Amino acid sequence: MSGTLNKVMLIGHLGDDVKMHYFDGGGSIGRFPLATNESYVNKTSGEKVTNTEWHNIVVRNKAAEVCEKYLSKGDKIYIEGRIKTRKWTGEDGNDRYSTEINVNEFTFLSTKKEAGQGSPPPAASSPSVEETPPDTDDLPF
Repeated sequence: MSGTLNKVMLIGHLGDDVKMHYFDGGGSIGRFPLATNESYVNKTSGEKVTNTEWHNIVVRNKAAEVCEKYLSKGDKIYIEGRIKTRKWTGEDGNDRYSTEINVNEFTFLSTKKEAGQGSPPPAASSPSVEETPPDTDDLPF
């Protein structure tokens, strides 16, 4: 195969509320941690073990504003995106790296605000991909 692929699909829970940053040109970026869990039974002890993996999620512009409006810590979300590693220089002069998931599409699976309003928030995708909500029939669950 001569091509490459950089695609991530995650279902997890927000570890914190969406943190927004707005730019002078009108753009915005939202960031939040996402937890995914893996559970198994330890063969020697027989006890259930759960491992949590944390992912740094980045959503941009209109999609970020939708996430900020509807999502809060603990909510469950499905996301699709790309892995990207950022490099910067720390205060000590050493290079630092951060691996992030840049979101292309997302679907809310459960929200706390949804329960209080009586109607679910819209499914959404990044405006850079499409402005209308994705068809949930083609999701893998």
